[in-house]
Amino acid sequence: MTNFSSLNTGETQLELRLEVAVEQEINGVGMGVLSDGTPYLNLRGLAAMCGVDHSQIVRITNDWDASPLKPREAKIRELVRVQGVDDSVAFHAVSRAGTIHHIVPGPVCMAVLEYYAFEARGENDHAANSYRVLARKGFNDFVYAQVGYNPDGTSKVAWKQFHDRVTLNYHQVPDGYFSVFKEISDIIVVLIKQGVELGDKFIPDISLGQHWGRHWSNGNLDNVYGPRTKVPHYYPSNFPQALSNPQDAWVYPDEALPEFRSWVRKTYLPEKLPKYLSSKFSDGSVGGLKAQQAIAALVPKQIAPHIEAK
Repeated sequence: MTNFSSLNTGETQLELRLEVAVEQEINGVGMGVLSDGTPYLNLRGLAAMCGVDHSQIVRITNDWDASPLKPREAKIRELVRVQGVDDSVAFHAVSRAGTIHHIVPGPVCMAVLEYYAFEARGENDHAANSYRVLARKGFNDFVYAQVGYNPDGTSKVAWKQFHDRVTLNYHQVPDGYFSVFKEISDIIVVLIKQGVELGDKFIPDISLGQHWGRHWSNGNLDNVYGPRTKVPHYYPSNFPQALSNPQDAWVYPDEALPEFRSWVRKTYLPEKLPKYLSSKFSDGSVGGLKAQQAIAALVPKQIAPHIEAK
């Protein structure tokens, strides 16, 4: 993450509607992918690839719209235009968990690298090597591979986020109780396999848990199975919810497990889940086709009736 008070964040640089889908630091280089699939380097990451101090990259972005343009910025903007890309924006300012992330899109990264590799005074073997690596592999493919993002199918990021949540919470449920998150892991796996990108704004166990909680309260099931109780639930550090870790999560007596599973099959999957996925389609969290495929894949399997031979 880059957060410089001196950085000039003009209106043309702001893209607050976009969000960071995933960001990692690989060998000292900060990189990631936005919610619309755009790969990027952050300012420090670009500086590391260029082999220069990050303050130089900050100065480039601050002077991007200077009038008249300085020779360095004029040359870099020319190198952006040569790629057939609009050169008006040097970086995007993207909000994540209340913090502004300054990220640089691929064409600008390649132009800055090319400048330091071949145009700037003095030799810069580090920038030249970085430029050759990215030119050979392609900027998009390089970043996607490094952070585990698959733009054409199921993302490794979704699997990692699910794994991280399981790792943080598998030991939180006391003996004699079950948790919604653990019990619906098969639903989460099906959603991921259908290409639905889970994340901090798409957490199915919250939706299901709220509906089940209302079913529990409306049916006075404490009197039937015994009282439910709360345990700590932790979100991975890259989730905004992690800022208030641990969260309180209900766990339920094992005696209620048959009713829970029956309720999921008969009520949540056919009635509640389609509405939840529809809301996520409306806010852009999931595509309509993927939502339909996920609903179809989650239809409970039926056992064929056994017919005895006469």
